Amino acid sequence: MKSIIYLFKYKLLTIFVILNLILKNEKNLKVCLCTLGKEENKYAREFVEHYKKYDVDKIIIYDNNEILGEAFDLVLSDYIKNNYVEIINYRGKNKIQIPILNDCYKNNVNKYDWIIFYDMDEFIFLKNYSSIKYFLNNNNFKSCNIIYLNWVNHIDNDQIYYQNESLFKRFPKYINNEVNVSVKSIVRGHRSKIYINHNHIINPKLSSCNEFGIKKKFINSIHTDKPDYKYYYIDHFRFKSTEEYINKIRRGDCFYGNYSKLTFEVIKFYFKSNRITLNKIK
Repeated sequence: MKSIIYLFKYKLLTIFVILNLILKNEKNLKVCLCTLGKEENKYAREFVEHYKKYDVDKIIIYDNNEILGEAFDLVLSDYIKNNYVEIINYRGKNKIQIPILNDCYKNNVNKYDWIIFYDMDEFIFLKNYSSIKYFLNNNNFKSCNIIYLNWVNHIDNDQIYYQNESLFKRFPKYINNEVNVSVKSIVRGHRSKIYINHNHIINPKLSSCNEFGIKKKFINSIHTDKPDYKYYYIDHFRFKSTEEYINKIRRGDCFYGNYSKLTFEVIKFYFKSNRITLNKIK
Protein backbone atom coordinates (compact mmCIF):
# COMPACT_ATOMS: atom_id res chain seq x y z
CA MET A 1 0.00 0.00 0.00
CA LYS A 2 2.84 2.39 0.88
CA SER A 3 4.49 1.61 -2.45
CA ILE A 4 1.31 2.51 -4.32
CA ILE A 5 0.98 5.81 -2.42
CA TYR A 6 4.65 6.60 -3.07
CA LEU A 7 4.27 5.82 -6.77
CA PHE A 8 1.16 8.01 -6.97
CA LYS A 9 2.96 10.92 -5.28
CA TYR A 10 5.96 10.46 -7.58
CA LYS A 11 3.75 10.62 -10.67
CA LEU A 12 1.99 13.72 -9.37
CA LEU A 13 5.34 15.38 -8.69
CA THR A 14 6.58 14.49 -12.18
CA ILE A 15 3.45 15.92 -13.79
CA PHE A 16 3.80 19.07 -11.68
CA VAL A 17 7.46 19.54 -12.71
CA ILE A 18 6.65 19.04 -16.41
CA LEU A 19 3.73 21.48 -16.29
CA ASN A 20 5.87 24.00 -14.46
CA LEU A 21 8.59 23.76 -17.11
CA ILE A 22 6.02 24.22 -19.88
CA LEU A 23 4.45 27.23 -18.21
CA LYS A 24 7.86 28.72 -17.44
CA ASN A 25 8.87 28.34 -21.06
CA GLU A 26 5.68 30.08 -22.21
CA LYS A 27 6.07 32.85 -19.68
CA ASN A 28 9.67 33.42 -20.84
CA LEU A 29 8.33 34.14 -24.31
CA LYS A 30 8.52 37.90 -24.90
CA VAL A 31 5.80 39.59 -26.95
CA CYS A 32 5.62 43.21 -28.09
CA LEU A 33 2.90 45.14 -29.92
CA CYS A 34 3.68 47.97 -32.34
CA THR A 35 0.97 50.43 -33.33
CA LEU A 36 0.42 54.05 -34.24
CA GLY A 37 -2.38 56.42 -33.46
CA LYS A 38 -3.90 59.75 -34.30
CA GLU A 39 -6.81 61.36 -32.42
CA GLU A 40 -7.49 58.07 -30.63
CA ASN A 41 -7.28 59.09 -26.98
CA LYS A 42 -10.91 57.97 -26.57
CA TYR A 43 -9.98 54.38 -27.38
CA ALA A 44 -6.33 54.10 -26.31
CA ARG A 45 -6.91 52.91 -22.77
CA GLU A 46 -9.30 50.14 -23.75
CA PHE A 47 -6.81 49.05 -26.41
CA VAL A 48 -3.88 48.91 -23.97
CA GLU A 49 -5.86 47.11 -21.26
CA HIS A 50 -7.11 44.54 -23.77
CA TYR A 51 -3.57 43.50 -24.74
CA LYS A 52 -2.30 43.69 -21.17
CA LYS A 53 -5.02 41.19 -20.29
CA TYR A 54 -3.65 38.93 -23.03
CA ASP A 55 -0.18 39.11 -21.44
CA VAL A 56 1.60 41.26 -24.04
CA ASP A 57 4.86 42.46 -22.45
CA LYS A 58 5.18 45.86 -24.09
CA ILE A 59 3.11 48.22 -26.23
CA ILE A 60 4.90 50.77 -28.40
CA ILE A 61 2.70 53.57 -29.72
CA TYR A 62 3.94 55.95 -32.41
CA ASP A 63 2.15 59.23 -31.72
CA ASN A 64 1.10 60.73 -35.07
CA ASN A 65 -1.18 63.45 -33.71
CA GLU A 66 -0.92 67.04 -34.88
CA ILE A 67 1.85 68.99 -33.16
CA LEU A 68 -0.67 70.97 -31.09
CA GLY A 69 -3.24 68.14 -30.97
CA GLU A 70 -4.15 65.64 -28.27
CA ALA A 71 -1.51 63.47 -26.59
CA PHE A 72 -1.59 59.87 -25.36
CA ASP A 73 0.14 60.96 -22.15
CA LEU A 74 -3.18 62.37 -20.94
CA VAL A 75 -4.92 58.99 -20.89
CA LEU A 76 -2.02 56.53 -20.51
CA SER A 77 0.22 58.30 -17.98
CA ASP A 78 0.23 55.39 -15.50
CA TYR A 79 1.16 52.84 -18.17
CA ILE A 80 3.84 55.15 -19.53
CA LYS A 81 5.22 55.73 -16.04
CA ASN A 82 5.64 52.02 -15.32
CA ASN A 83 7.20 51.52 -18.79
CA TYR A 84 4.48 49.20 -20.05
CA VAL A 85 3.64 51.68 -22.81
CA GLU A 86 6.31 53.54 -24.75
CA ILE A 87 5.34 56.62 -26.77
CA ILE A 88 7.47 57.58 -29.76
CA ASN A 89 7.01 61.07 -31.18
CA TYR A 90 5.95 61.16 -34.83
CA ARG A 91 3.65 64.14 -34.40
CA GLY A 92 2.77 66.29 -37.40
CA LYS A 93 4.27 63.88 -39.95
CA ASN A 94 2.42 62.59 -43.01
CA LYS A 95 2.25 59.21 -44.80
CA ILE A 96 4.48 57.48 -42.30
CA GLN A 97 2.70 54.21 -41.48
CA ILE A 98 5.02 51.88 -43.39
CA PRO A 99 8.24 53.60 -42.18
CA ILE A 100 6.90 53.45 -38.61
CA LEU A 101 6.13 49.72 -38.72
CA ASN A 102 9.52 48.90 -40.20
CA ASP A 103 11.26 51.15 -37.68
CA CYS A 104 9.48 49.37 -34.83
CA TYR A 105 10.49 45.94 -36.11
CA LYS A 106 14.09 47.00 -36.68
CA ASN A 107 14.39 48.42 -33.16
CA ASN A 108 12.77 45.47 -31.42
CA VAL A 109 13.56 42.44 -33.59
CA ASN A 110 16.21 41.13 -31.18
CA LYS A 111 14.35 42.05 -27.99
CA TYR A 112 11.16 40.04 -28.52
CA ASP A 113 10.20 36.57 -29.72
CA TRP A 114 7.06 37.84 -31.46
CA ILE A 115 5.96 41.32 -32.54
CA ILE A 116 2.30 42.15 -33.22
CA PHE A 117 1.40 44.77 -35.83
CA TYR A 118 -2.20 45.83 -35.21
CA ASP A 119 -3.93 49.22 -35.39
CA MET A 120 -5.70 50.80 -32.44
CA ASP A 121 -9.12 49.71 -33.68
CA GLU A 122 -8.05 46.03 -33.85
CA PHE A 123 -8.52 43.75 -30.84
CA ILE A 124 -7.29 40.15 -30.91
CA PHE A 125 -9.63 37.34 -29.87
CA LEU A 126 -8.20 33.96 -28.83
CA LYS A 127 -10.83 31.47 -27.74
CA ASN A 128 -9.78 29.39 -24.72
CA TYR A 129 -6.49 31.28 -24.32
CA SER A 130 -6.01 33.69 -21.44
CA SER A 131 -2.50 34.57 -22.63
CA ILE A 132 -1.23 35.17 -26.14
CA LYS A 133 2.00 33.48 -25.08
CA TYR A 134 0.26 30.13 -24.71
CA PHE A 135 -1.25 30.62 -28.16
CA LEU A 136 2.07 31.54 -29.81
CA ASN A 137 3.89 28.71 -28.06
CA ASN A 138 1.59 26.16 -29.69
CA ASN A 139 3.50 23.41 -31.51
CA ASN A 140 1.50 24.22 -34.65
CA PHE A 141 3.50 27.46 -35.02
CA LYS A 142 6.98 25.96 -34.65
CA SER A 143 7.79 26.33 -38.34
CA CYS A 144 5.85 29.60 -38.78
CA ASN A 145 7.55 32.97 -39.04
CA ILE A 146 4.40 35.00 -39.68
CA ILE A 147 0.93 34.35 -38.30
CA TYR A 148 -1.95 36.05 -40.07
CA LEU A 149 -5.34 36.54 -38.43
CA ASN A 150 -8.46 37.76 -40.20
CA TRP A 151 -10.61 40.73 -39.38
CA VAL A 152 -14.15 40.46 -38.10
CA ASN A 153 -15.63 43.84 -39.06
CA HIS A 154 -18.02 45.33 -36.50
CA ILE A 155 -20.82 47.53 -37.83
CA ASP A 156 -22.14 50.81 -36.39
CA ASN A 157 -25.10 49.21 -34.56
CA ASP A 158 -27.16 52.22 -35.71
CA GLN A 159 -25.30 54.56 -33.36
CA ILE A 160 -25.09 58.13 -34.60
CA TYR A 161 -22.83 59.73 -31.98
CA TYR A 162 -19.86 58.84 -29.78
CA GLN A 163 -20.60 57.42 -26.33
CA ASN A 164 -18.07 57.04 -23.55
CA GLU A 165 -18.36 53.25 -23.21
CA SER A 166 -16.45 50.15 -24.23
CA LEU A 167 -16.28 49.47 -27.98
CA PHE A 168 -17.35 45.88 -27.37
CA LYS A 169 -20.42 47.06 -25.48
CA ARG A 170 -21.33 49.70 -28.06
CA PHE A 171 -20.79 47.63 -31.20
CA PRO A 172 -21.48 43.94 -30.51
CA LYS A 173 -22.78 43.20 -34.01
CA TYR A 174 -20.49 42.43 -36.90
CA ILE A 175 -20.65 41.39 -40.54
CA ASN A 176 -20.89 37.60 -40.29
CA ASN A 177 -20.90 36.67 -43.97
CA GLU A 178 -17.55 38.09 -45.06
CA VAL A 179 -14.88 35.91 -46.63
CA ASN A 180 -11.40 36.66 -47.99
CA VAL A 181 -11.07 39.87 -45.98
CA SER A 182 -7.81 41.51 -44.97
CA VAL A 183 -5.40 39.94 -42.52
CA LYS A 184 -2.95 41.42 -40.02
CA SER A 185 0.35 39.98 -38.89
CA ILE A 186 2.21 38.67 -35.88
CA VAL A 187 5.89 38.33 -36.82
CA ARG A 188 8.55 36.21 -35.20
CA GLY A 189 11.50 38.16 -33.81
CA HIS A 190 15.18 37.48 -34.46
CA ARG A 191 14.67 37.47 -38.22
CA SER A 192 16.35 39.66 -40.83
CA LYS A 193 15.47 41.21 -44.19
CA ILE A 194 11.82 41.69 -43.32
CA TYR A 195 9.79 44.49 -44.90
CA ILE A 196 6.38 45.29 -43.45
CA ASN A 197 3.80 46.70 -45.85
CA HIS A 198 0.93 47.60 -43.52
CA ASN A 199 -1.15 44.40 -43.67
CA HIS A 200 1.40 41.88 -44.81
CA ILE A 201 5.07 40.99 -44.66
CA ILE A 202 7.25 40.94 -47.76
CA ASN A 203 9.79 38.14 -47.60
CA PRO A 204 9.03 35.05 -49.72
CA LYS A 205 11.57 32.99 -47.77
CA LEU A 206 9.62 33.26 -44.52
CA SER A 207 6.76 30.83 -43.96
CA SER A 208 3.29 32.32 -43.45
CA CYS A 209 0.63 30.49 -41.48
CA ASN A 210 -3.04 30.91 -40.74
CA GLU A 211 -4.56 30.90 -37.27
CA PHE A 212 -4.15 27.12 -36.94
CA GLY A 213 -0.50 26.98 -37.96
CA ILE A 214 -1.29 25.71 -41.46
CA LYS A 215 1.09 27.16 -44.02
CA LYS A 216 -0.77 29.36 -46.50
CA LYS A 217 -0.07 31.91 -49.17
CA PHE A 218 -1.48 35.34 -48.50
CA ILE A 219 -1.75 37.44 -51.63
CA ASN A 220 -1.74 41.22 -51.08
CA SER A 221 -2.79 40.78 -47.45
CA ILE A 222 -5.81 38.66 -48.39
CA HIS A 223 -6.61 35.21 -47.05
CA THR A 224 -6.45 32.87 -50.03
CA ASP A 225 -9.29 30.66 -48.86
CA LYS A 226 -12.30 30.90 -46.58
CA PRO A 227 -11.09 31.81 -43.07
CA ASP A 228 -12.43 30.38 -39.84
CA TYR A 229 -14.09 32.88 -37.50
CA LYS A 230 -14.83 30.52 -34.61
CA TYR A 231 -11.61 30.54 -32.62
CA TYR A 232 -8.97 33.14 -33.48
CA TYR A 233 -9.49 36.48 -35.20
CA ILE A 234 -9.29 40.27 -34.85
CA ASP A 235 -12.30 42.31 -33.74
CA HIS A 236 -12.02 45.28 -36.08
CA PHE A 237 -14.06 48.33 -35.07
CA ARG A 238 -13.85 49.76 -38.55
CA PHE A 239 -16.79 52.16 -38.45
CA LYS A 240 -17.88 52.84 -34.86
CA SER A 241 -20.73 55.41 -34.90
CA THR A 242 -21.62 57.62 -37.88
CA GLU A 243 -20.03 60.64 -36.19
CA GLU A 244 -16.84 58.72 -35.42
CA TYR A 245 -16.61 57.35 -38.96
CA ILE A 246 -16.90 60.88 -40.40
CA ASN A 247 -14.17 62.10 -38.02
CA LYS A 248 -11.97 59.13 -38.97
CA ILE A 249 -12.24 59.95 -42.67
CA ARG A 250 -11.67 63.68 -42.16
CA ARG A 251 -8.55 63.22 -40.07
CA GLY A 252 -7.06 61.05 -42.83
CA ASP A 253 -4.69 58.25 -41.94
CA CYS A 254 -1.02 57.50 -41.66
CA PHE A 255 -0.96 55.42 -44.85
CA TYR A 256 -2.64 57.61 -47.48
CA GLY A 257 -2.14 60.99 -45.83
CA ASN A 258 -3.90 63.57 -43.72
CA TYR A 259 -7.26 65.25 -44.23
CA SER A 260 -9.33 62.99 -46.46
CA LYS A 261 -12.73 63.97 -47.83
CA LEU A 262 -16.17 62.43 -47.52
CA THR A 263 -16.40 61.42 -51.15
CA PHE A 264 -19.25 59.47 -52.72
CA GLU A 265 -17.13 56.32 -52.73
CA VAL A 266 -16.34 56.67 -49.01
CA ILE A 267 -20.02 57.13 -48.14
CA LYS A 268 -21.02 54.27 -50.43
CA PHE A 269 -18.50 52.02 -48.67
CA TYR A 270 -19.96 52.93 -45.28
CA PHE A 271 -23.56 52.14 -46.29
CA LYS A 272 -22.50 48.92 -47.97
CA SER A 273 -21.87 47.52 -44.49
CA ASN A 274 -24.23 49.60 -42.33
CA ARG A 275 -27.97 50.14 -42.45
CA ILE A 276 -29.20 53.27 -44.25
CA THR A 277 -31.28 55.59 -42.06
CA LEU A 278 -32.40 59.21 -42.47
CA ASN A 279 -30.49 60.34 -39.38
CA LYS A 280 -27.25 58.88 -40.70
CA ILE A 281 -27.71 60.57 -44.05
CA LYS A 282 -28.32 63.90 -42.33
